[in-house]
Amino acid sequence: MNDEYLIKDSDLVTVTEMGHIVEVQYMQKMNKRATIKKLDDSTYIDLTTGKIKEFNNSEYRGQLLNSIRGTIKRLRYLINNNFIGAKNELFITLTYKENMQDTERLYDDFRKFMMRLRYRYRDISSVDYISVVEPQGRGAWHCHVLMRFNDVEKIYIPNEEVRSLWGHGFVRVNRLEDVDNIGAYVSAYLTDLEMEGDFEGDKVKRLNGKKYIKGARLHLYPPGINIYRCSRGIKPPEREVMRFKEVKNIVKDSAPHYTKTYNVQTDEFENVITYYQYNLKRDISK
Repeated sequence: MNDEYLIKDSDLVTVTEMGHIVEVQYMQKMNKRATIKKLDDSTYIDLTTGKIKEFNNSEYRGQLLNSIRGTIKRLRYLINNNFIGAKNELFITLTYKENMQDTERLYDDFRKFMMRLRYRYRDISSVDYISVVEPQGRGAWHCHVLMRFNDVEKIYIPNEEVRSLWGHGFVRVNRLEDVDNIGAYVSAYLTDLEMEGDFEGDKVKRLNGKKYIKGARLHLYPPGINIYRCSRGIKPPEREVMRFKEVKNIVKDSAPHYTKTYNVQTDEFENVITYYQYNLKRDISK
């Protein structure tokens, strides 16, 4: 492992346990004080001078993107803490025949869909969900839903039945039994944008013969959008601060499957952050 990723046994880290996914975050500066305080989307106060200032366009765009990234990170935590690819879980995509650009209507249509679905399955199980909206390059929106039927070991719903309950267009019902990091899988839908043509570059990734630009979809989310919503039964993961040497009591002999170090530098925050992510299911399957 590259030295830039190394965390010492004595370092204080924040550990997030999400089932078989364990994430370790190390910040070089644990108590860095902010030099500005955001007042609204366009203004902030400089805490060193007391003056109120306006974000310039590039700062504003950076604030929006950082906010969206933070939201998707929290979403990834929720998903991995509540969904493991069990047989009583489904991953459903809901689309429209029309070019749907009204997110308020999308939220209302989804609410009515969940009411119909819960009524249809009221005799066998309670249902918890995380719903996520996704923008397309042409401006249209659709919805992805992770569902967990709590009182049964296995659930099967045909596409035709879901399409009837939805009533607005194409649907797709999948299982994610073969996905060992569902949070990362769903996040890719929300952040990476499929591209056509011969475009190449450092941010291009290939999946199933298609090209995707990593992070390109982030620019399509407007300010104030509720990217995800969840039911009451969806629980956030536990987070705990400990010495890195104590992490070995959780991950045992596992090595991290993903590592990343990056610099964060804005007017209100400056730090170097290192992430280790352990996927214990991969080690179990060896």
